Amino acid sequence: MQLGFKLINRTLIVNMSGEIDHHTSEDIRNTIDEHIDKANVKNVIFDFSNVTFMDSAGIGIIIGRYKKVSPYGGKVAIAGAKPHIKRMLEISGVLKICQMFESINETLISM
Repeated sequence: MQLGFKLINRTLIVNMSGEIDHHTSEDIRNTIDEHIDKANVKNVIFDFSNVTFMDSAGIGIIIGRYKKVSPYGGKVAIAGAKPHIKRMLEISGVLKICQMFESINETLISM
């Protein structure tokens, strides 16, 4: 798993590449939280366009970051998820608390 970060105003874009599973989730979670805390982030956008696999640990990463930013009026959004990952997000109920978009640009406009 590789992570890339971009900060626009108080919105953190997390570009994820590779597999998200229980083996990688703790490092992913800790690295994202460091960026959120360091930059006083309000919103988080997960770019899933290069994610090839995700298990339930990925759901936990999303929900955990939502719980971290939502008390301060922040939002979490997901962009570029492939059909099999979209399906998992729908079934899990994550889309009840996070919006999903086709691209980062579309996401930035909506947030």
